[in-house]
Amino acid sequence: MKLVKAQLSDIPAMQALVVSEVKEGVILNRTEDEVATNIRSYVLAKVDNTIVGYAALHVHSKRLAEIRSLIVNSEYRGQNIGQEIVNYTLDEAKELGVEEDVLVLTYLPAFFEKLGFKEIHKEVIPEHKIWADCIKCIHFPVCNEIALVYKLS
Repeated sequence: MKLVKAQLSDIPAMQALVVSEVKEGVILNRTEDEVATNIRSYVLAKVDNTIVGYAALHVHSKRLAEIRSLIVNSEYRGQNIGQEIVNYTLDEAKELGVEEDVLVLTYLPAFFEKLGFKEIHKEVIPEHKIWADCIKCIHFPVCNEIALVYKLS
């Protein structure tokens, strides 16, 4: 398995990987144009040139970034691929100079807690996050996701 930055040509395979999770409301639907606009934020896990997982690191401000759309193909789960993707994004946040926190909204808090994330109240999430992304969710406004942050400093 290798981790690589996404290319525009990867978008169809990325979209195909999340179809069931988007239908279930586990991952937000992002159009091909949205993914293309943010292509530099995605890191892919590839096995034999096949995308088996990915995530995006979205920078909200110099103090806050967010890991979005973490997915690992069900056939490859349990092999620490998700952990490697998260660690890559945390290293990237540090390299970019994010000063304080990396946020994640998830239905799997135990996975992130193992990696050092701590649960926070959703009320402290920046308002623009709620209106820019959460409003697109099929579960909005009744959200059962757990908010967690990783302290960089």
